[in-house]
Amino acid sequence: MDIFNKIIDFLNEVTRLLIPIVAVFLLLGIIFGPDTTFVGDVYKNIAEILNTIGEDAILGLISIVIILAYLKK
Repeated sequence: MDIFNKIIDFLNEVTRLLIPIVAVFLLLGIIFGPDTTFVGDVYKNIAEILNTIGEDAILGLISIVIILAYLKK
């Protein structure tokens, strides 16, 4: 059981590290457009995932929620 707790703790730390990075990349993708190096790739991938889920308007909503969740911390 201890190994599973270590794996869960590790994944929690990785998630805690990646959320602000994704939020910053989304913000930069919105500001500078999807053609920006590295930033644009993250923006395009998230846009593609969200487009498969639903309408284009949900992309802006999800991006704002991610950015606000990061700024709230």
